[in-house]
Amino acid sequence: MNLPNKLTTLRMILVPVFIIVYMILGTGFFACAIFVIASVTDFFDGYLARKHKLVTNYGKIMDPLADKLLVTAALICMVETNIVPAWMVIVILAREFAITGLRAVAASEGIVIAAAWSGKIKTVTQMIAIIFLLLENWPFALVNIPFAQFMLWIAVIMTIYSGAEYIWKARKLFSDM
Repeated sequence: MNLPNKLTTLRMILVPVFIIVYMILGTGFFACAIFVIASVTDFFDGYLARKHKLVTNYGKIMDPLADKLLVTAALICMVETNIVPAWMVIVILAREFAITGLRAVAASEGIVIAAAWSGKIKTVTQMIAIIFLLLENWPFALVNIPFAQFMLWIAVIMTIYSGAEYIWKARKLFSDM
């Protein structure tokens, strides 16, 4: 297994670790540290895979899955602890299910829907929002700026926008409706 795939696997292993630390031990700071480490692996696995031509089918499948597992686990845990409204998580999950299904149908038709920048921005804004929510909006809470909530709203808006963009790119798939 190459290094990018090991980083992806590490990110998936860190998901249950994050859940245990956050939900059972109740430590947002340590959970945040785990989330940040896992998030950083997301950048490096893709960068290293492209730079060193180590792109594999495992990476193509597991990298986006690992991202979704990490973000989904964090958001669901934060719904459980009343930090994030459930409707926001439902919007985010609905987009993920819809686009995953759309990409699967497109692939079955021989159509590749490349990742868009809006999807990457969506992921980054989600991760930033989660980090600051885990830190209870520190250091912005010191000056009464609701940065974590602002980033959560931006993440939801980018989730909707990127989902719409993917649907628009794949509109030919809907021609038989």
